[in-house]
Formats: sequence, C-alpha cells, structure tokens
Amino acid sequence: MIKNGLLRLAILLLYLISLLPFWLLYIISDFLYILIYYIVHYRRRVVKENLKNSFPEKSKAELKVIEKQFFRYFADFIVETVKAISISEKELRRRVVLTNPEVMDNYYAQGRSIIAVGGHYCNWELAGLNFYFYTDKKFMIVYKPLSNAIFDKFFYRIRSRFGTIPVSMRQTLRKVIEVKNELSAIALLGDQTPSREEVNQFVEFLNQPTPVFLGIEKLAMSTDSVVVYYDMKRIKRGYYSYTLIPLFEEPKKTAPLEITKTHVKHLEDIIKQEPQYWLWSHRRWKFKPEDLN
Repeated sequence: MIKNGLLRLAILLLYLISLLPFWLLYIISDFLYILIYYIVHYRRRVVKENLKNSFPEKSKAELKVIEKQFFRYFADFIVETVKAISISEKELRRRVVLTNPEVMDNYYAQGRSIIAVGGHYCNWELAGLNFYFYTDKKFMIVYKPLSNAIFDKFFYRIRSRFGTIPVSMRQTLRKVIEVKNELSAIALLGDQTPSREEVNQFVEFLNQPTPVFLGIEKLAMSTDSVVVYYDMKRIKRGYYSYTLIPLFEEPKKTAPLEITKTHVKHLEDIIKQEPQYWLWSHRRWKFKPEDLN
C-alpha cells in the first residue's frame, strides 16, 4: 500500500512538471543531462559498448562525441515525454508534423490498411500521439506493457489521450482480427528485443547478429496490409517531422524475411545518418546466436 501510494504521488509530480512550459523543461533537461551522465553514470557502459560494436570504423574520440550527444538528447526525450502527459493538441500539431499524409489517404482510397514501422528513434512517443491527427480511421500503436501495473495504466492513458488505441504486444493479432473488416493503421517498433524464449531469428543490424521479432512480417502477410516506414527527424529542440516511406504494397508476394530485413536495414541507414537519436541505452544485443545453442 505504501509503495502504491508513493507511485501515485510520483505520477502526480510528473503531471505537475508536465504543465511547465517547454523552455523551462529544457532548462531542467540541461541539469538532467549532467545528473545522468556525469553523476549517476546511467548505463554509460551499455551505451559505450553498443556504439563501439556498431561503429568499429570510428575512433574513440568520434564515439565519445556520439555518446555525449545521445545523453544530451536522452535528457530532452525524458522531459518531452513528461510533457506528453498534458500537452495540448494545438501544441503537439505545431511541434510534430507528418510531411506526406496523402500517402495514407491514397492507400485508404484503394481500400488498403496500413502497417507503420518505426524504431526507438527521435521521440517515438510524440509520433504515436500525433499520428492520429492525420487519419479518421482506427489507429493503433503496439506497446510492451510495463511490469508495474500502476505505471502501465498511467502510460496507457497518456498514449490514448487523442484517440490512439494502445494494444499490448500479446494482443496484437486478436485486435487486428477484430478490425479486419474496416480500414485501419497500426504502428509498431521494429527494434524491440525478444525475450530469450522468443528468440528464433537473427538478422544483421549495425554490424552485429541481432534477434528480431517476425510479427510485422507475419501481420503484413496475413492481413495483406501495406507496409510503410515512418521516418522521424529532429528539426530542432522540441520540433520534429516524420515522413511515410512505402516499403511493401504487396506483402504476400515477398520472400521469407524480406520484410523484416528491409525495415531493419531502413532503420540502420537512418541511425547511421544521425546516430545520437537512437536509444543506445537499450540492451539490444543481450542475446547472441552462440548463447542460445
């Protein structure tokens, strides 16, 4: 009971912080960067190892620059995500813009539903909130539930604020079957890490064999939905754009692993352009092929 009370108090505090203007939140972010990087050393070893293995061609000095850039952005990501608790639709529309909504409209006009693939790149949480503004169809985002029920419910409410339907990973197929007779869009992160029991396929990603989920590929082929990638870019502090890039219009005609390898490669190319905006603190490579034999 005491623990739950403290969690609810923490949620109230986060809500109050979210009411602060962006300029003040970014001052907090500057201090947060110093705290997590220089004092707490939050996952610095994980980030350093991930960067070293992903970019063997880069010098220590180059990797150090990316490392610091990542943590600076990570602090911004935290305060921006807190802001999502109370951000208005007007403010969100102003700060996050879809550059080509006509892509979605054209597929809907053809009677096609859409699977939008992204990654833990830039502020994917703001993109998930914003995407719904550009469609009058059902829009779902797939998420991995948190272990704490109170925080999981809290984030569910945030993600569904403007009409988006959050769907837990284990319920994805069931939810898609429910809406199979109507046009819809569903967004998934293609760089989630499977649990040890779920690992059954590796692909090459950032110079390393990487375990992947095949759910996007299976979902696309079973529903014959168009697969697009939402390519998000940071314009400046607190402002983003994202563009829908068609990957597969006829998924049933693809070869095994073709869809998976393509969206993984697309994310890799994006990361190589501006690596500081990917979630390097994520333990993406905790499973290796030799560990599972």
